[in-house]
Amino acid sequence: MRIPDWTPEQKPQPSDLVQAILERRGGALINLDKALLWSEPVARGWNVYLKAVRTGLPTSRKLRELGICTVALLTGADYEYHHHAPDFLVAGGSQAELDALRAFVDADPRAVPTSHVLGEVEKIIIQYAAQMTLDVKVSDALFAAMRSHFDPTQIVEITSAIATYNMVARILVALQISPEA
Repeated sequence: MRIPDWTPEQKPQPSDLVQAILERRGGALINLDKALLWSEPVARGWNVYLKAVRTGLPTSRKLRELGICTVALLTGADYEYHHHAPDFLVAGGSQAELDALRAFVDADPRAVPTSHVLGEVEKIIIQYAAQMTLDVKVSDALFAAMRSHFDPTQIVEITSAIATYNMVARILVALQISPEA
């Protein structure tokens, strides 16, 4: 990491903030937390917002995690992929789908995914995440495909997850935060 790991001795933070992060993380700080805790406002806002995006949205967790994994691979955020590929599998995704995603990203991420392993909706999510990540703008045709499969709430939630993890990826890559040992 390009900055030192945060410690309470170097920069004390309110105990309620540290405790809230520990509770969300299951009792241990991860490397990303050890970077964000250098700023109380960032760490506090992050903890609330990311908790909502990760666990508070009713839209398909599998599809949200697929979008997040797409972002991770496209941006080179190994840390993000390390944490989210297992979540994709837990949410009902398969290793074959992750392998197809990686092959798509390695080949031509501006193309339409063609793998027979991926369903129609999964292909749309991957393409949507790729356009959001690489081009920012989403084509009208792709957005029409999103609208044919998802209601407005689901579109907002999927879009928010993809956009949020684009932000996360940029922090991870800029600060060179690596996965935990």
